[in-house]
Amino acid sequence: MKALICVKRVIDYNVKIRVKTDKSGVETENVKMSMNPFDEIAVEEAVRMKEKGEIQEIVILSIGTDKSQETIRSGLAMGGDRGILVKTDNEQLEPLTVGKIIKAIYDNEKPDLVILGKQAIDDDCNQTGQIVATLLDVPQATFASELKKNNDNSYNVTREVDGGLETIKLNTPCVITTDLRLNEPRYASLPNIMKAKQKKIDILEIRSLNIDIKNRLEILEINEPPERKPGIKVEDVDSLVEKLKNEANVL
Repeated sequence: MKALICVKRVIDYNVKIRVKTDKSGVETENVKMSMNPFDEIAVEEAVRMKEKGEIQEIVILSIGTDKSQETIRSGLAMGGDRGILVKTDNEQLEPLTVGKIIKAIYDNEKPDLVILGKQAIDDDCNQTGQIVATLLDVPQATFASELKKNNDNSYNVTREVDGGLETIKLNTPCVITTDLRLNEPRYASLPNIMKAKQKKIDILEIRSLNIDIKNRLEILEINEPPERKPGIKVEDVDSLVEKLKNEANVL
Protein backbone atom coordinates (compact mmCIF):
# COMPACT_ATOMS: atom_id res chain seq x y z
CA MET A 1 0.00 0.00 0.00
CA LYS A 2 1.07 3.57 -0.66
CA ALA A 3 0.22 6.72 1.29
CA LEU A 4 0.24 10.26 -0.12
CA ILE A 5 0.82 12.78 2.67
CA CYS A 6 0.08 16.43 1.90
CA VAL A 7 2.06 19.05 3.85
CA LYS A 8 2.04 22.84 3.83
CA ARG A 9 4.71 25.41 4.68
CA VAL A 10 3.30 27.94 7.15
CA ILE A 11 4.51 30.50 9.64
CA ASP A 12 5.74 28.67 12.73
CA TYR A 13 3.05 28.45 15.41
CA ASN A 14 5.40 30.04 17.96
CA VAL A 15 5.80 33.22 15.89
CA LYS A 16 3.65 36.26 16.60
CA ILE A 17 1.84 37.13 13.39
CA ARG A 18 2.28 40.66 12.05
CA VAL A 19 -0.26 42.16 9.66
CA LYS A 20 1.08 44.17 6.73
CA THR A 21 0.58 47.92 6.91
CA ASP A 22 -1.77 47.85 3.92
CA LYS A 23 -3.78 45.01 5.56
CA SER A 24 -3.43 42.87 2.44
CA GLY A 25 -1.91 39.94 4.31
CA VAL A 26 0.63 38.98 6.95
CA GLU A 27 4.38 39.50 6.97
CA THR A 28 6.33 36.41 5.88
CA GLU A 29 9.73 37.96 5.13
CA ASN A 30 12.44 36.95 7.62
CA VAL A 31 9.89 34.94 9.58
CA LYS A 32 10.48 31.39 10.76
CA MET A 33 8.49 28.91 8.67
CA SER A 34 7.73 25.28 9.43
CA MET A 35 5.42 22.41 8.53
CA ASN A 36 1.78 22.89 9.41
CA PRO A 37 1.34 21.12 12.81
CA PHE A 38 -1.69 19.12 11.68
CA ASP A 39 0.31 17.90 8.66
CA GLU A 40 3.12 16.81 10.99
CA ILE A 41 0.56 14.57 12.69
CA ALA A 42 -0.38 13.15 9.28
CA VAL A 43 3.27 12.32 8.52
CA GLU A 44 3.75 10.74 11.94
CA GLU A 45 0.69 8.54 11.52
CA ALA A 46 1.89 7.35 8.11
CA VAL A 47 5.32 6.51 9.55
CA ARG A 48 3.73 4.54 12.37
CA MET A 49 1.61 2.66 9.85
CA LYS A 50 4.72 1.82 7.85
CA GLU A 51 6.49 0.62 10.97
CA LYS A 52 3.56 -1.76 11.57
CA GLY A 53 3.79 -3.03 8.00
CA GLU A 54 0.43 -1.57 6.96
CA ILE A 55 1.90 0.54 4.13
CA GLN A 56 5.09 0.20 2.12
CA GLU A 57 5.72 3.69 0.72
CA ILE A 58 5.18 7.23 1.99
CA VAL A 59 5.13 10.06 -0.55
CA ILE A 60 5.32 13.61 0.80
CA LEU A 61 3.57 16.22 -1.35
CA SER A 62 3.79 19.99 -0.99
CA ILE A 63 2.71 22.93 -3.14
CA GLY A 64 4.65 26.20 -3.13
CA THR A 65 7.94 27.86 -3.97
CA ASP A 66 11.37 26.22 -3.90
CA LYS A 67 11.47 26.91 -0.17
CA SER A 68 8.76 24.29 0.32
CA GLN A 69 11.46 21.69 -0.32
CA GLU A 70 12.56 22.34 3.28
CA THR A 71 9.10 21.29 4.45
CA ILE A 72 9.24 18.13 2.35
CA ARG A 73 12.71 17.34 3.74
CA SER A 74 11.27 17.59 7.24
CA GLY A 75 8.70 14.95 6.31
CA LEU A 76 11.39 12.77 4.74
CA ALA A 77 13.49 13.06 7.90
CA MET A 78 10.54 11.82 9.93
CA GLY A 79 10.29 8.71 7.76
CA GLY A 80 8.93 9.61 4.32
CA ASP A 81 10.39 7.79 1.32
CA ARG A 82 10.28 10.43 -1.41
CA GLY A 83 8.83 13.83 -2.10
CA ILE A 84 6.92 15.75 -4.74
CA LEU A 85 6.92 19.53 -5.02
CA VAL A 86 4.38 21.26 -7.24
CA LYS A 87 6.16 24.53 -7.83
CA THR A 88 4.24 27.79 -7.94
CA ASP A 89 5.04 31.42 -7.20
CA ASN A 90 1.54 32.00 -5.85
CA GLU A 91 1.48 30.90 -2.20
CA GLN A 92 -2.13 32.05 -1.73
CA LEU A 93 -3.80 29.18 -3.55
CA GLU A 94 -7.39 28.50 -2.58
CA PRO A 95 -8.45 25.08 -1.22
CA LEU A 96 -10.26 24.25 -4.46
CA THR A 97 -7.09 24.81 -6.48
CA VAL A 98 -5.05 22.80 -3.99
CA GLY A 99 -7.60 20.01 -4.22
CA LYS A 100 -7.30 19.94 -8.01
CA ILE A 101 -3.51 19.72 -7.75
CA ILE A 102 -3.69 16.87 -5.24
CA LYS A 103 -6.11 15.06 -7.56
CA ALA A 104 -3.65 15.39 -10.44
CA ILE A 105 -0.87 13.88 -8.32
CA TYR A 106 -3.24 11.20 -7.05
CA ASP A 107 -4.15 10.17 -10.60
CA ASN A 108 -0.46 9.70 -11.35
CA GLU A 109 0.64 8.04 -8.09
CA LYS A 110 -2.47 5.91 -7.38
CA PRO A 111 -2.03 5.85 -3.57
CA ASP A 112 -4.29 3.83 -1.29
CA LEU A 113 -4.44 6.56 1.35
CA VAL A 114 -4.38 10.34 1.18
CA ILE A 115 -3.67 11.82 4.60
CA LEU A 116 -3.45 15.52 5.45
CA GLY A 117 -4.04 17.81 8.38
CA LYS A 118 -7.62 18.83 9.06
CA GLN A 119 -6.66 22.47 8.44
CA ALA A 120 -3.71 24.79 7.97
CA ILE A 121 -2.99 27.23 10.78
CA ASP A 122 -2.47 30.16 8.41
CA ASP A 123 -5.88 30.34 6.70
CA ASP A 124 -7.87 27.90 8.92
CA CYS A 125 -10.08 27.03 5.95
CA ASN A 126 -10.60 23.35 6.89
CA GLN A 127 -11.72 22.58 3.32
CA THR A 128 -8.95 20.85 1.39
CA GLY A 129 -9.49 17.31 2.66
CA GLN A 130 -13.20 17.42 1.96
CA ILE A 131 -12.63 18.90 -1.50
CA VAL A 132 -10.04 16.24 -2.36
CA ALA A 133 -12.38 13.42 -1.35
CA THR A 134 -15.15 14.94 -3.47
CA LEU A 135 -12.94 15.36 -6.54
CA LEU A 136 -11.62 11.80 -6.18
CA ASP A 137 -15.08 10.40 -5.38
CA VAL A 138 -13.68 8.31 -2.51
CA PRO A 139 -14.70 7.90 1.15
CA GLN A 140 -13.42 10.42 3.67
CA ALA A 141 -12.95 10.68 7.43
CA THR A 142 -12.26 14.09 8.93
CA PHE A 143 -10.90 15.02 12.39
CA ALA A 144 -9.43 11.55 12.91
CA SER A 145 -8.26 10.86 16.46
CA GLU A 146 -7.58 7.13 15.97
CA LEU A 147 -6.93 4.83 13.00
CA LYS A 148 -7.19 1.05 13.02
CA LYS A 149 -6.62 -1.15 9.99
CA ASN A 150 -8.91 -4.15 9.43
CA ASN A 151 -8.00 -7.48 7.85
CA ASP A 152 -9.79 -6.53 4.61
CA ASN A 153 -7.56 -3.44 4.19
CA SER A 154 -10.35 -1.14 5.31
CA TYR A 155 -9.90 1.30 8.20
CA ASN A 156 -11.91 2.06 11.29
CA VAL A 157 -11.51 5.78 11.97
CA THR A 158 -12.52 7.36 15.24
CA ARG A 159 -13.35 11.00 14.76
CA GLU A 160 -14.30 13.78 17.14
CA VAL A 161 -17.81 15.18 16.85
CA ASP A 162 -19.76 17.62 19.00
CA GLY A 163 -21.45 14.84 20.93
CA GLY A 164 -18.28 12.84 21.61
CA LEU A 165 -16.61 10.24 19.39
CA GLU A 166 -17.82 8.61 16.21
CA THR A 167 -16.23 5.52 14.62
CA ILE A 168 -16.71 4.90 10.91
CA LYS A 169 -15.39 2.25 8.52
CA LEU A 170 -13.68 3.30 5.29
CA ASN A 171 -12.69 1.20 2.31
CA THR A 172 -9.51 2.19 0.50
CA PRO A 173 -8.71 4.31 -1.39
CA CYS A 174 -9.83 7.04 0.97
CA VAL A 175 -8.99 10.48 2.34
CA ILE A 176 -8.27 11.05 6.04
CA THR A 177 -7.68 14.37 7.81
CA THR A 178 -5.90 14.33 11.15
CA ASP A 179 -6.79 15.95 14.46
CA LEU A 180 -4.50 16.89 17.35
CA ARG A 181 -5.23 13.85 19.50
CA LEU A 182 -4.26 11.30 16.83
CA ASN A 183 -0.60 11.20 17.89
CA GLU A 184 2.42 13.23 18.95
CA PRO A 185 4.92 13.76 16.09
CA ARG A 186 8.45 12.55 16.68
CA TYR A 187 11.58 14.66 16.49
CA ALA A 188 13.74 13.74 13.51
CA SER A 189 17.12 12.34 14.55
CA LEU A 190 20.33 13.76 13.11
CA PRO A 191 21.08 10.59 11.09
CA ASN A 192 17.59 10.70 9.57
CA ILE A 193 17.98 14.40 8.77
CA MET A 194 21.20 13.58 6.91
CA LYS A 195 19.53 10.67 5.09
CA ALA A 196 16.64 12.92 4.08
CA LYS A 197 19.05 15.10 2.09
CA GLN A 198 19.71 12.14 -0.19
CA LYS A 199 16.07 11.23 -0.75
CA LYS A 200 14.48 12.15 -4.06
CA ILE A 201 12.17 15.12 -4.54
CA ASP A 202 10.41 15.39 -7.90
CA ILE A 203 9.69 18.99 -8.89
CA LEU A 204 6.73 19.70 -11.15
CA GLU A 205 5.77 23.08 -12.57
CA ILE A 206 2.15 23.85 -11.76
CA ARG A 207 1.41 24.86 -15.35
CA SER A 208 2.40 21.36 -16.50
CA LEU A 209 -0.69 20.02 -14.72
CA ASN A 210 -3.06 22.07 -16.93
CA ILE A 211 -5.11 23.23 -13.96
CA ASP A 212 -7.08 26.45 -13.66
CA ILE A 213 -5.42 28.17 -10.69
CA LYS A 214 -7.39 31.42 -10.83
CA ASN A 215 -8.61 32.50 -7.38
CA ARG A 216 -12.36 32.79 -6.97
CA LEU A 217 -12.14 34.77 -3.75
CA GLU A 218 -10.61 38.15 -3.01
CA ILE A 219 -9.15 39.03 0.38
CA LEU A 220 -10.42 42.51 1.12
CA GLU A 221 -8.69 43.16 4.41
CA ILE A 222 -6.85 41.41 7.24
CA ASN A 223 -6.90 42.87 10.74
CA GLU A 224 -5.32 41.90 14.02
CA PRO A 225 -7.75 40.79 16.74
CA PRO A 226 -8.72 43.52 19.20
CA GLU A 227 -6.62 43.77 22.33
CA ARG A 228 -8.13 42.10 25.35
CA LYS A 229 -9.34 44.50 28.00
CA PRO A 230 -7.51 44.34 31.34
CA GLY A 231 -9.17 42.48 34.19
CA ILE A 232 -10.43 44.03 37.41
CA LYS A 233 -9.88 43.22 41.07
CA VAL A 234 -12.59 42.99 43.69
CA GLU A 235 -12.24 43.24 47.45
CA ASP A 236 -14.31 40.21 48.44
CA VAL A 237 -16.71 37.51 47.25
CA ASP A 238 -19.77 39.71 47.77
CA SER A 239 -18.33 42.34 45.45
CA LEU A 240 -17.57 39.67 42.86
CA VAL A 241 -21.12 38.34 42.97
CA GLU A 242 -22.51 41.86 42.72
CA LYS A 243 -20.46 42.60 39.61
CA LEU A 244 -21.36 39.27 38.03
CA LYS A 245 -25.03 40.12 38.52
CA ASN A 246 -24.96 43.70 37.33
CA GLU A 247 -21.85 44.11 35.24
CA ALA A 248 -21.40 40.78 33.45
CA ASN A 249 -20.30 42.60 30.32
CA VAL A 250 -17.10 43.78 32.03
CA LEU A 251 -15.66 40.23 31.96
